[in-house]
Amino acid sequence: MSESEPQFLEVDDGGEGGGAPRRIAYLTEAPPGAPVSLFWLSGYKSDMASTKASALAGFARAKGYGCTRFDYSGHGVSSGRFGDGTIGQWLAEAAAVFTQVTRGPQIVIGSSMGGWIAILLLRRLLREAPAEAKRITALVLIAPAWDMTEELMWKKFDERARRDLVETGVYQQPSEYGEPYAITRALIEEGRAHLLGREPFDPGRPVVILQGALDAAVPLAHTRELKGFLEGGWVELHEVADGEHRLSRPDDLALLFSAIEKLARGGRS
Repeated sequence: MSESEPQFLEVDDGGEGGGAPRRIAYLTEAPPGAPVSLFWLSGYKSDMASTKASALAGFARAKGYGCTRFDYSGHGVSSGRFGDGTIGQWLAEAAAVFTQVTRGPQIVIGSSMGGWIAILLLRRLLREAPAEAKRITALVLIAPAWDMTEELMWKKFDERARRDLVETGVYQQPSEYGEPYAITRALIEEGRAHLLGREPFDPGRPVVILQGALDAAVPLAHTRELKGFLEGGWVELHEVADGEHRLSRPDDLALLFSAIEKLARGGRS
């Protein structure tokens, strides 16, 4: 299948997270005999055509790995409005694509908000579908924005931003990447149902974290704290001294691909 020809999956989670049925676009490649496949989870307001997602698909193709990526509702070419999205909605879509589209062993790779959703997806499958969870052999988290809506948004907002959210239902957060991000009250309030809350959690498989020391969006201290409550000795944190949030430079991608290759061979990064 051409990269320009996505397939679509209808996701109806019964109103979970307040969501109506959505038409979710995805791209998947599953070469015969692939030893492992990669499952990509994008960041907030990013999509499956981003630099890292596209590079990952090319890397997978070159190595003979499978690869699946998709657009959350309100992102890319999936249906829905961005402002209607919630963490619960996007998590339900990730679970639907994972369980209905992918097959065999998977390394789940999440960037920024996608890192949070990767942990939530694993936790959800461990509780509700252990056989599906078993297919996740490892997580790779790039600047994981865990508990983003509370820790990196609400708690960081000044009084004016909080007032906008309460009174108008939306706050236009300035972004260094272009137009402002429309943060909704629904996103913040619904996100509280999915907080990790620093509660100890044993992922039961390797977790590799790549984090830029100069990241202003997801501070290094935030990621170090995540390492502290992921139990079991599974976590390897790689701090990139000159790295910022995106970690999409050639050297950053080389570090990502090296970590994936080692995990694909059954080792640590």
